Amino acid sequence: MEARLQKILAQWGIASRREAEEMIEQSRVRINGELARLGQKADPEKDIITVDDELVSVIERPVLVYLLLHKPLGVVSTCDDPQRRRTVLDLLPKELSSGKGIHPVGRLDADTTGALILTNDGDLTFGLTHPRHNVSKTYRVLVEGHPPEEVLKMWRQGVLLEGRKTRPAEVKKIKGLAYSTWLEVVLKEGRNRQIRRVAQQLGHPAIRLHRTAIGSIQLQTPGQGLLGVGKYRYLEDFEIRFLKKAVEQVKNLSGGNHQSKF
Repeated sequence: MEARLQKILAQWGIASRREAEEMIEQSRVRINGELARLGQKADPEKDIITVDDELVSVIERPVLVYLLLHKPLGVVSTCDDPQRRRTVLDLLPKELSSGKGIHPVGRLDADTTGALILTNDGDLTFGLTHPRHNVSKTYRVLVEGHPPEEVLKMWRQGVLLEGRKTRPAEVKKIKGLAYSTWLEVVLKEGRNRQIRRVAQQLGHPAIRLHRTAIGSIQLQTPGQGLLGVGKYRYLEDFEIRFLKKAVEQVKNLSGGNHQSKF
């Protein structure tokens, strides 16, 4: 059955949908010996698909893996880094980091710590990084000073960034310190460095930023305690079902069309 090439590569666990598109644009992918074009369709049961001149077979598709990682400070949320910084894949054992197509779902900045999902399920990655996704992400944020209630209200209602207002957010004070304040912020969108940019714009720059949960998937789990910094665990079945349900909601909102770029 024909499908767009980037979707096939994502389903096979070769790369995320976005990374597959980049590979195609970099002339690394061929169909039946010819350079592939972005958006081109192929039939994995009939066509010969190669990546970097290596044959890719649907039979070799790896088992789907779903992980939660506690990302440390200074580690980048990519599969490889031109600056040779430590990546999230470096925190996994070789049997997971190599040959299975595991990649981060979205990104946390190098200076942000906390919960990050890793998987080789390209459809799941696409759905969870789609602009219409509705999965909340919970953060602990240490900001400079003591933001008054009117500032927090502005944050909750949405702040204009680059001409577009942020979605409403949940923002509450957790603890006041001598010269700073801990806040809990819950977002349902993930624009680039959003929390840091909003905090800066409101006059209370972020000092530390830590993601504690992705939807109902938490670093702190009953019976297991806090997932250690730099450690990972496999997602439970109910957590995977939660994520897949969220992806189905994206499909329904998009009318079942997953072919647009995000």
